[in-house]
Amino acid sequence: MSGEASAPGTSPRAPRPGTQKASGAVTKKGDRGAKEKPATVLPPVGEEEPKNPEEYQCTGVLETDFAELCTRSGYADFPKVVPRPRPHPAFVPSASMSEKPALDDQRLSASCSLSSLESKYVFFRPTIQVELEPEDKSVKEIYIRGWKVEERILGIFSKCLPPLSQLQAINLWKVGLTDKTLTAFIALLPLCSSTIRISHLSLRNNNINDHGAQLLGQALSTLHSCNRTLVSLNLGFNHIGDAGASYIADGLRLNRALLWLSLAHNRIQDQGALKLAEVLRPFELTHTEVVERRRLLLEKGSQERSRSPSSSRHGDSKTERDKNPLMGVSSAALAEKADKTQTTKTPKSQSKKKDKSGEVAKKEEKSGSGQSPTQGTPKKEDPSKAGKGKVTIPEQKPSKGKGPKTGNKEKRSFLLESEQLVAEASEVVNPLLEPVEHRDGKVFMPGNKVLLHLNLMRNRITDVGLEGFLATVQHQAEFSKSKSATKGPVGLLCLSLAKNYFSPQCPTYTMIQELMLSRDPISKAKPREEDSMASST
Repeated sequence: MSGEASAPGTSPRAPRPGTQKASGAVTKKGDRGAKEKPATVLPPVGEEEPKNPEEYQCTGVLETDFAELCTRSGYADFPKVVPRPRPHPAFVPSASMSEKPALDDQRLSASCSLSSLESKYVFFRPTIQVELEPEDKSVKEIYIRGWKVEERILGIFSKCLPPLSQLQAINLWKVGLTDKTLTAFIALLPLCSSTIRISHLSLRNNNINDHGAQLLGQALSTLHSCNRTLVSLNLGFNHIGDAGASYIADGLRLNRALLWLSLAHNRIQDQGALKLAEVLRPFELTHTEVVERRRLLLEKGSQERSRSPSSSRHGDSKTERDKNPLMGVSSAALAEKADKTQTTKTPKSQSKKKDKSGEVAKKEEKSGSGQSPTQGTPKKEDPSKAGKGKVTIPEQKPSKGKGPKTGNKEKRSFLLESEQLVAEASEVVNPLLEPVEHRDGKVFMPGNKVLLHLNLMRNRITDVGLEGFLATVQHQAEFSKSKSATKGPVGLLCLSLAKNYFSPQCPTYTMIQELMLSRDPISKAKPREEDSMASST
């Protein structure tokens, strides 16, 4: 049947002889029309046509703004904004769960295995975790970890993060930042809320060499600038040598904000170790630093003279003294006259108040053990007023249990308290204006006593470097016992030098350990295992 249907001349599908030219003309016209009007290309399935993200006005709700901006930028699959998960309480199995599950329970668990597997994979999907304020549910902190942040994502952040008025911290961990994206992220920070400041920076395991350490040292402080927000810096597992350690030591000369520094697992030898130990005790100022100190002192003196009242003139003329009859009277005589006039003109109400206060004091004395906090003790100064213009560190209190380990809750809480004090200091005094000591025509400035934790484990330090740190720890121990150290920081509380190029039985190392244990009340109980185990390899 198929052969008969396709016979020539009988098939209805066979074109007529006169229609060949017409069909050819039609196809040519179609080609000409196709050239004039380009065909529209539809977007792939699952993706919408990207819109202009600049037309969107952010509302201040991160979940809504980020999703809308990602959609307008052409993202089909983008990270979701979710609340930061909290640790679940410990699960205690009940007695009923110890029994064997029934047949229906086994079937139910088999059917739910697929959904549970999918939920496990959903857990590892990229997300933006947020910490919310309990009152108004506004975003306080942002956590991004485990997925690469591209430049286009940073462009979206530059639009949706500035409207967040309560944003205080952005935590990035293993996000694959490059030189380009890091520059874009740094440019983003000034656009965000004024409460954001880089306080904790971890550059661990990033192949940082001496040149990178030089840039970091300059970021800590220079002669004309100083970082006042960075509290902790982790540079462990890098390729920093003696030159890089010297650059970081130069940054610590005028820095009075950094509390925690880790240079563990690097290539630092004795020369770099001696430079780090030198800035932690009184060191000699360079010529440029002496010149800058004199300039600051002159500027400070001129400001004080401009603030003083114009009436306090030192060189009064003789005629002015003759005109004023009280100019020749001594200040002691004037004080006596003033006291007499005050005693003669004291109103009765004030005398009654004094009598009442005396009666109250007598009642408190009779009460015995229930003394008032103000009785017999000097009035304590307001810490906000006393610490104005200076960076103060809270006093350590002994705690129960074992000593702290690196990264535990006690260390974090201590750093947070210290960070708050650093942030509350309205005016930080320039270290060049600190009291100096002159020896043999040289100017020596007090060393950096703000740094509390220094980790130099697994470097290449020998007995020569240990001698430098022994001198530093001895000086700081004497300084903390002196009367001048009643206020403000007192120096290192934790120094890790284990697993370097010296013997564990080295007497210098043993002396450093004993001094550190006597200085730090928290670690008095038991030295940490990582500090007590030293290696000569």
